[in-house]
Amino acid sequence: MPRRIGLDVHREFAQIAVWEDGLVGQAGQIATTPEALRAFADSLLASDEVAIEATCNTHAIVKLIAPRVARVVISNPMKTRAIAEARVKTDKVDAKILAQLLAADYCRRCGSPMSRRRRCGVRSRVARTSSASARG
Repeated sequence: MPRRIGLDVHREFAQIAVWEDGLVGQAGQIATTPEALRAFADSLLASDEVAIEATCNTHAIVKLIAPRVARVVISNPMKTRAIAEARVKTDKVDAKILAQLLAADYCRRCGSPMSRRRRCGVRSRVARTSSASARG
């Protein structure tokens, strides 16, 4: 049975939780530097599945991890109600819930990742539209 890994990512670190054989354990934190993320990616198994919440660093992290694992799910934080409504809100709890939701195949996904060029084009169109409507 594959491991399910939840990553609660922040600007400078990521909290890691691992679901394996029905049990979830904390695997600590890693820095979100390219070197630390490469070392983490090297530790993953080809059968692993990873859930990561959509944040500013998500696509860069997914790019490093995806070739090494069976599946990466980018979780939509607005639709992951278990995290949003948790009474105790910590990085460890968030990573644990992501791993559990992935194991239950209930991790709400974002849309498919866009290419960098397409994301930049969408952002610039939104910026132009927003500034035009503000003037008008």
